[in-house]
Amino acid sequence: MRVDSNGVGIEYEVTGDGRPVVLLHGFPDAGRIWREQVPALAEVGFRVIVPDLRGCGRSDKPPAVEAYTMQRLVGDVLAVMSDARAERAHVVGHDWGAALAWVIATWAGASVDHLVALSAGHPAALRASGPQQREKSWYMLLFQFAGVAEQWLSAGGWANFLEWGHHPDAEAVIAELEQNQSLTPGLNYYRANVPPESYLRPPVAWPPVQAPTMGVWSSGDLFLTEAQMAGSAEHVAGAWRYERLEGSGHWMQLDAPGALNELLIDFLPA
Repeated sequence: MRVDSNGVGIEYEVTGDGRPVVLLHGFPDAGRIWREQVPALAEVGFRVIVPDLRGCGRSDKPPAVEAYTMQRLVGDVLAVMSDARAERAHVVGHDWGAALAWVIATWAGASVDHLVALSAGHPAALRASGPQQREKSWYMLLFQFAGVAEQWLSAGGWANFLEWGHHPDAEAVIAELEQNQSLTPGLNYYRANVPPESYLRPPVAWPPVQAPTMGVWSSGDLFLTEAQMAGSAEHVAGAWRYERLEGSGHWMQLDAPGALNELLIDFLPA
C-alpha cells in the first residue's frame, strides 16, 4: 500500500487481522528487517503494519536534508496509521525507528497503545548516558559530512560499511542501498536530527511517556550502551519493563528472532 504524506509517498505493508502493531525500522534498513517478526505476530492475532520510512526501501526520497526531521517522520507514521485505519496501535521501533517511536509516544501519545524500543533508548537518556556512549557514537560525526560519508562507506566494495556495522544481512542491505539509492537519504536522518550543534543546545524538556513501555537491549550491540536503555525508565510514567538479550548484536530481529518474538508476544496485548 502507499499513502501520501505531505507530498512524500510512503510504502507500507499490512499482514494479518486483529489489533494493530506498527514496526519501525532504522538505518540502514527498510521494512524487510522485520521479516522474522511479521508472521509470528500475525499468527497470534495482530494486524502488522510495516512501512518503509521516507528515504528507504520503496518510499520516496526527498533530496533535502531538512526533509528528514523527526517532525516529518512522525507525520509519515501517523499518515500510515490513518490510511491503515489504525488510529491507535502498538508501536515497535528499532534504532532510528526506536527514536521515532519514543517521539510519537511522547508527542502523539493518544496514538500509541504499548511502546517497544529496541536498542535505542529515550533520546534524553541517550544524550545523558556519558562518555562511553559518545565513544560508541563516533560515526555520527562522520555521517555529517555529505559525500565524504557516502564515499567512506561504499569504497572498496563497501569494505568500511561491512567492518563498521557487522550487519547480519549485509549483502542484501548493500544491494538495497544501491538499487534504491537510499544511502544518502539514510544518512540524512543523522544530518537532520543530530547535527554537531545539537549537543550545544539546552536539553529538551520531554513530557514522560504514558504508554506501557518495554525497552530491549542486546549485549553485543556495538553502537549503544546498556545505560542509555536502562536510564530510559526515568522518562516513562507508564509501566516500564526492561529486557536484556545476551549474545545478540545490534540487529536483534535477525540475530535472535525467536527470543525477540517471544518478548513481543508476551508484552503486547492482542
